[in-house]
Amino acid sequence: MSFGELFSQGDAVTRAVAVLLLAMSVASWVVILWKSWLLRRAQRDVGRSTAAFWQCASVEQARQVVGGFDRESLVLPLIVATQAEHPGSLAAAGDRSQQLTRVLRDALHQVLGKLQFGQVLLASVGSTAPFVGLLGTVWAIYHALTGIAVAGQITLDKVAAPVGEALIMTAAGLAVAIPAVLGYNVFGRLIGRIEADLEGFARDLRELLTHAAGTERAQAGPRRAQGAGGGLAAATAAPAARAGTS
Repeated sequence: MSFGELFSQGDAVTRAVAVLLLAMSVASWVVILWKSWLLRRAQRDVGRSTAAFWQCASVEQARQVVGGFDRESLVLPLIVATQAEHPGSLAAAGDRSQQLTRVLRDALHQVLGKLQFGQVLLASVGSTAPFVGLLGTVWAIYHALTGIAVAGQITLDKVAAPVGEALIMTAAGLAVAIPAVLGYNVFGRLIGRIEADLEGFARDLRELLTHAAGTERAQAGPRRAQGAGGGLAAATAAPAARAGTS
């Protein structure tokens, strides 16, 4: 018995199970093919983008250069998030280190959400497809037992079709589940590697910008002190000059 014969000769439950398994298989293979293409590009682009970033002279230049390498927009959102300003809001509260931690965490979550899209579908198909096939198997065995009860004796023509239906349903459930499980595990490892690279880059970027902000504050302090000292000296010199003139 072929799958076409099973679908044409089966009842409503058999057809529903077959259609559901077919839909799960198509959905899982679409996700597998798409994520294979996406993660292969992402793994290559993240390495090239981070390397190009550290070769630039400034963050603004790096932002433009990384845009040419980051085709999947995985590294660039982290850089853009550090340049956003929200004056007068709670997002600008705290020191520079806290602000960078907050915006980089949010940007990283959005990027990882893009990488992890489809993982839930693969996990769901891999865990439920065997049981969907088992439902078809149980239903086929029920048909076989019903045929035996009606005939009053065990004959090959009464049990051959239901047993073949049961075997096909079991095999179909496994055929749908195994690629989904393998894809989920392989993609999970690839996503973990890319996530580690992005987290490392975000941490290094935060340290770089925090150090730059601290250096600017340290340099601005003496300038403000010199400006205040010069103003005070001028203010004290003016009364003395007027007193000498009188």
